[in-house]
Amino acid sequence: MPIPDYQSIMLPLLKFIQDGKEYSSRDVIPNLELNFQLTEDEKRKLLPSGSQRVFQNRLAWAQAYLKMAGLTESTRRGYFRITKRGVDVLRSSPSKIDRTFLFQFPEFKLKIEESAKTKIVDVVNNEEQDIKETPDELIENGYQKIKTELITEILDRVKTCSPMFFEKLVVDLLVKMGYGGSKIEQSAVLGKAGDEGIDGIIKEDRLGLDVIYIQAKRWEGNVSRPEIQKFVGALQGQKAQKGVFITTSKFTNEAIDYASKVGTKIVLVSGNELAELMIDYSIGVSIKQQYEIKKIDSDYFIEE
Repeated sequence: MPIPDYQSIMLPLLKFIQDGKEYSSRDVIPNLELNFQLTEDEKRKLLPSGSQRVFQNRLAWAQAYLKMAGLTESTRRGYFRITKRGVDVLRSSPSKIDRTFLFQFPEFKLKIEESAKTKIVDVVNNEEQDIKETPDELIENGYQKIKTELITEILDRVKTCSPMFFEKLVVDLLVKMGYGGSKIEQSAVLGKAGDEGIDGIIKEDRLGLDVIYIQAKRWEGNVSRPEIQKFVGALQGQKAQKGVFITTSKFTNEAIDYASKVGTKIVLVSGNELAELMIDYSIGVSIKQQYEIKKIDSDYFIEE
């Protein structure tokens, strides 16, 4: 079955801790994974940022909402247990516990209304009840959507720039990633090799212990196997061991398969990957707005 949303986790979580003992997330995760019959892939699935597992994140938010409603309480750092109210709720045999159910408790309603002052939701009509994602997932999915749109916009701009500007862009990116010496050194190299499928050469490190041969193609159509074969042949002619083929388009499956099997180390960078690298290394983009997401520092509150 698919990974349950955080609201679906609330009742099973409360039932598991109904004995009144204190538990940590580490204690309850294996049991709930078994309860929901999660596969190994579902257990390991990460949030878009890769910072946390999806099920672990949803469990944490389920516990947070139960705590806001007074059904659980923190006992010490990282541990919690059911409250008398939580026990009473289970005795009433609810078919499910979700945000709508928790709104019956004044503390929960007040906290949600206070936090919703900065949200575009109608708390009075409980429109947010249909949202299945945790707040973390909403933020990360929103970020991914913005990033995807930015990637498309970057590629549209790159494809309209001149070949000379594209070469400059590649130099800027590679130098920002730590390859080669200074930007001046590398800009004097790229675009001047022109040797049978090689557009440029760049130092792998500032000391120049090894070099990387580059092919940069501002193309619309997919790059096929013959183009990669031509590049490999050019590398072999230079007795080169490493090469990077960068394009604004994509590579065919045959091209990818061929590059993975040849003796020379070939890295293929598609248009989407190029745009992502430009975003990661701030090439051609600028920061519009920054948000800091903070969490409680439990160590600070430990009294000696």
